[in-house]
Amino acid sequence: MTVLVYDAVVLAGGAAKRLGGADKPGLRVGGRPLLDRVLDACAEAAGTVVVGSRRPTVRPVRWTFEQPPGGGPLAALDAGVRHVTAPVVLALSADLPFLTADTVRALLTALDASYADTGTETDTGTETDAGAGAGTGAGAATGTGREAAAPRPPARARRPESPYLPAGPDRPDGVLLTDADGRDQPLVAVYRTEPLRRELALIAAEHGGLAHLPLRLLTADLSLRRLPAPDPAAAFDCDTWDHLAAARARIRDHGRVLDEWISEVKKELGIELDVDTAALLDLARDAAHGVARPAAPLTTFLVGYAAGHSGGGPEQVLANVRRAAALAARWAEEAGEDPGKNTE
Repeated sequence: MTVLVYDAVVLAGGAAKRLGGADKPGLRVGGRPLLDRVLDACAEAAGTVVVGSRRPTVRPVRWTFEQPPGGGPLAALDAGVRHVTAPVVLALSADLPFLTADTVRALLTALDASYADTGTETDTGTETDAGAGAGTGAGAATGTGREAAAPRPPARARRPESPYLPAGPDRPDGVLLTDADGRDQPLVAVYRTEPLRRELALIAAEHGGLAHLPLRLLTADLSLRRLPAPDPAAAFDCDTWDHLAAARARIRDHGRVLDEWISEVKKELGIELDVDTAALLDLARDAAHGVARPAAPLTTFLVGYAAGHSGGGPEQVLANVRRAAALAARWAEEAGEDPGKNTE
């Protein structure tokens, strides 16, 4: 199924009160700002709007501010949506260190699939009172016991004259990610643009504006589906120093630190090359044991350099690995031989 064309709106403002007013989007996990990690996850967006203070970013974006400044997530989302032209909006907070492009694609695929599926839509559940963050994924992931989810308010009756009531087969207005505890993440979600705009306008008309209103007012009246997070960490957000410390510890976990490191190095160097990490590690081990410890990093460097110099891709890297590994094996074999032994 073709992934829908979408624009991304990333909320990167807020007072970060639980972080003592720190510049939350600029805090680093794995050596990179939280905002840049989120922008990488939505790199396939046709356009990206960031609501917050200007700063250097990993790729070009459009900047805007909510009105009034510091007006909260609904006001910020409205400010971002004003610059959207695609038929679908991906709404994200800027503090999601483990959000990936795969999770974004899963949301888009779920919305796309729902257009032809008329029998499984749901619009019930609970969500947190989202301030500037994307929900409670961090609390669930770290065991910090964040606040219990508040019940959703009764849904306002949808106006019969509403211009976005679906005609024909019922189609949801969006898809929300749900965290490991089943709670809605309205800032890890995709929405159809026109229903989102009109619902924001209705809320503004009823409340005299959008400033400091909770996101549940938006999700209560939209027709939404829920997608359990394919990766439990996708909804992990960094609202407190403890959450940030947990994110930094998780990225260095023994089971994932090498994958994380290699991914970040490739992004830093601007390369897309995918190589057999296990084969490279085996080569490094063989060079260290069969030759000398400093031979390990130097050998793997030379293997990569040779592939790049010849213009080769992953296949060339693997071929170079095999040749270098065979050479290391010959060195190890020689080291174990007795040169004075009669071999006749």
